[in-house]
Amino acid sequence: MRWVIWLVILFVVAALAAGTLGNNDGVVSIYWSPWRVDLSLNLFLLAIVVTGALSYVAVGTLNRLIGLPERARAWRLQRRERTAQGALREAIGLLYAGRYSRAHKAAQRALEIQALTPELTADGEFATLAHLLAASSLHRLQDRGRRDDQLARALTALGPKSAHLPVAEGARLLAAEWAIDDREADRALEQLAQLPAGVARRTQALRLRLQAARLARQPLEALRTARLLAKHQGIAPVAAHGILRSLAIEVLDTARDADQLRRIWLQLEAADRRDPVVTARAASRSVELDCIADGRGWLRPHLAELSKLGERERSSVLKAFIDVLPGLPVDWLPLLEDSVAAQPGDMPLAHAVGRAMAERQLWGRARRLLESVAQSASAEPAQRQDAWRWLGRIADREGDEAQAQRCYREAAQIS
Repeated sequence: MRWVIWLVILFVVAALAAGTLGNNDGVVSIYWSPWRVDLSLNLFLLAIVVTGALSYVAVGTLNRLIGLPERARAWRLQRRERTAQGALREAIGLLYAGRYSRAHKAAQRALEIQALTPELTADGEFATLAHLLAASSLHRLQDRGRRDDQLARALTALGPKSAHLPVAEGARLLAAEWAIDDREADRALEQLAQLPAGVARRTQALRLRLQAARLARQPLEALRTARLLAKHQGIAPVAAHGILRSLAIEVLDTARDADQLRRIWLQLEAADRRDPVVTARAASRSVELDCIADGRGWLRPHLAELSKLGERERSSVLKAFIDVLPGLPVDWLPLLEDSVAAQPGDMPLAHAVGRAMAERQLWGRARRLLESVAQSASAEPAQRQDAWRWLGRIADREGDEAQAQRCYREAAQIS
């Protein structure tokens, strides 16, 4: 179609030229004493066009001849740049293929080509990428000394005002990741602290910060980071729940006295304080740090909604409740009785409430609940054994020595 259009245009031009110049009787006379040249106007115009074309071609040819050395230099520069880029790509492929020694050599070859080409030395990003590839290869080879040297050169190649460049951010993230692999949490946190605020909130940065905080045994910082990571969907919801729960428990375990435990409890997020397993751990720690009343207060909302909890949560809450029984106030009894009445076949609950009645020296109620647990085939062996032991203690208090011996014997047979 294009050729047809050009042919039509050619025909149009030919028709216009024939109509315009065909009947042109003009004459151009050129005087150059003592000569005179007469030319037709058509020939004169044709000569001007040809002369202009020849002049254009001559000037272009002369310019190309004059610029030939510069073009040769540009061609050599382009060839070296392509060679350097090829070495860099080769290093990337070898690194991904697990050929770390060859990847390091390819990256070094790219750097050597750049060093021998003055026009390429100004490309800081190229040098940084090559140094990072060399450092990554050396990290895999566990050559930490040369790896750190390559990393320092990579950061130096960019200059002091290039912290916002993606390659600089990547260098910091790689440095933090390598520090975590070396089990150097402080160095990893130092590298992450040098990242811009926006980069520090990215998923990869948060993951590295979480690992570094756990490695540095900073569970509270790790918990906050994990919550941000879960908010950014950097962790699967199911995994996030388990990680947040375990970190909250680690934070509680760092308490060394009652006041510190209370401060840590208030520092936790509301979602953590609503977690029955975390609350159960806090109650158990309150027993160890002699602030049982606080632990009972934290545990009470979960006991009131025991029927809504899962199996693991119920078990944790009931075990923690048994731990905080010493000094149980009388105002707990209505709540416990209502719970047993609502769930009469729940043996773990019956065991815990029976222990609570024994703590309040309500021997009759305690005996009735503990006997149901001790004689139940669905109760756990540990709960049945504990129930028999407490029944023996109750019999000792009532002076029934034979019954006490029978209860202790039953407990021994379970073990």
